[in-house]
Amino acid sequence: MQALLKNYLDYLENDKRLSINTLQSYRRDIEQFLSYLLEMNISNIANTNKTTIIAYLLHLQKKGRATSTISRNLASIRSFYQYILKNRMIEHDPTADLESPKVEKKLPQVLSTEEVELLLEQPKCVDLKGYRDKAMLELLYATGIRVSELILLDIPDINLENGFIRCNKGPKERIIPIGSIALQAVKEYLAKARPMLVQNPNEKALFVNVNGTRLTRQGFWKIIKLYKNQARISKDITPHTLRHSFAAHLIENGADLRSIQEMLGHSDISSTQIYAQIAKNKIKEVYKKAHPRA
Repeated sequence: MQALLKNYLDYLENDKRLSINTLQSYRRDIEQFLSYLLEMNISNIANTNKTTIIAYLLHLQKKGRATSTISRNLASIRSFYQYILKNRMIEHDPTADLESPKVEKKLPQVLSTEEVELLLEQPKCVDLKGYRDKAMLELLYATGIRVSELILLDIPDINLENGFIRCNKGPKERIIPIGSIALQAVKEYLAKARPMLVQNPNEKALFVNVNGTRLTRQGFWKIIKLYKNQARISKDITPHTLRHSFAAHLIENGADLRSIQEMLGHSDISSTQIYAQIAKNKIKEVYKKAHPRA
């Protein structure tokens, strides 16, 4: 079954062109499922059925897994069986009639415009790291890209003259405009900091660490935690918070969902609509506080 898993992951990477993070998620889910099958003395995937899948989902539930985790596991397993069915290794897909557990969508945490300003004010352009961190935070909020996309940006991916970045690390390329403030921060970083940080002239990474190599996701996580504490913001801030705030603030200021969907790189507009719900909730709060008969 390990050979089957390898072929499946190759298919997702080369044919479906899924991102690294998504691939790792599929790998983890399927590896855990296959381990469970072996514990049940099932060594051939063809010997599984609908009851097997239900038993596994109950197994996850007994282990205290969240409904969202169980739902994601079922989606991964369903995709795996569809691949097997397509390659005629089984005659029927045992997941075909299974419904995913209903997951209550939690609204993402967003910062107010005042909190964003406070956070972005924290990096001080007095040293190399200050220039770099200022440019990274400004670019994240200006474009709404994922942190994984930010750290994978190369020098050719940013067009300073026309003010946009090319994000092509996912399944399809996106061209995203950069606001004037973020553009100026990136220009200053490229002029005053990156040349001193980079040791290898062939290094293509836009954002690098103190050793002159590409910054990691873990490295960025430490950076944003530092500035969150400096700004004394009580909300939990993750590397995704600025992305969520970018989308929510655009909607609050009248941007249309389709444009935001395009910039965020959502394949389904339902993923973007959650930010419209955040805006509606904010309007309700304002109404309740301000209207004398609310």
